[in-house]
Amino acid sequence: MASSPAPRPAGGGATTALTRYQAGLLARSQRWLAPVLLYAAFLGVGVGAGQPLLDSLGYAAAALLPVAAWFVRLCVTQEPPAARTVAAAAAGQPRVHCAALLTALGSALALGVVADGFVLLISRPTSTDRTVDLPIVPAACAGLLAVACCALLGAAVGALCSRPLLRRHGWSLVATVFGSLLALVSVGSPARYAVTSLVTGSSAGTVPVPVLPLAGAAVIAAAVAAVTSRLTSLRG
Repeated sequence: MASSPAPRPAGGGATTALTRYQAGLLARSQRWLAPVLLYAAFLGVGVGAGQPLLDSLGYAAAALLPVAAWFVRLCVTQEPPAARTVAAAAAGQPRVHCAALLTALGSALALGVVADGFVLLISRPTSTDRTVDLPIVPAACAGLLAVACCALLGAAVGALCSRPLLRRHGWSLVATVFGSLLALVSVGSPARYAVTSLVTGSSAGTVPVPVLPLAGAAVIAAAVAAVTSRLTSLRG
């Protein structure tokens, strides 16, 4: 009697295992060094000791968006074709792609949290004109919300500008650069709204709470992840 095929792991457990696998691949490959160094360079140029806190937090969040998109491009292409085929056969192509997106998003968020901690240490919790002292904890929370918003939108940009939608490296790179720029400057963009709220709050001497931009970015990222993960089954 022929044996029945082995069942696939449960959804949550399989995704967790695949995410750990993707994270291990990324860590061992050292391909993460390039986006991390780029982000450090952004911070070195745009953030200085003693600058107003909210302005610096806004800059750190905005600079994270293209870095998150870069992380996605790394994670969705880091597996050798043979390894990707084996993983897809074991857990399904959409789940493998989703795990890569989660790994990239988690990497970007971790980097953003570290950057926010650095900004908190060297910046002054004052308004732009230095006449109003700002509460540190609410300002830190606002910065984290902006970081999460930009990381989510950057991940969405990276997912739209890489496989399975764009396979050619050159076109993917160009699309990622322009997509990141549009996500930062376009009217109605959650990332633009989150960063602008920090800068405006710094000028006014108030601490914003960019929850709505974060919610919008989360909806966009979830929709993009669902669509691109589904397309991996059709386009590989």
